[in-house]
Amino acid sequence: MKKFWIKLWHTLPHPVRWLTVAIVGSSLLLLGLLFLFLPGPGLPLIIVGLAILASEFTWAEILLRKAKHQSQQTLKRLRRKN
Repeated sequence: MKKFWIKLWHTLPHPVRWLTVAIVGSSLLLLGLLFLFLPGPGLPLIIVGLAILASEFTWAEILLRKAKHQSQQTLKRLRRKN
């Protein structure tokens, strides 16, 4: 079943895929940023939004890599303290 959806996704014209990724990824990213100030899962939504956007946009891929690197550095610091 999963292969069906992947094949269907790849048969869509590039502008349709690009627009879908842009809308869904941006919505999750903005919702995550909003949830940084309101109660809710802010950071996970930001990461998921960036991951979706990174499938089509280089700038999002760069930000996602930086976020992963920063989270790894933070985990290392926290482990050293304990």
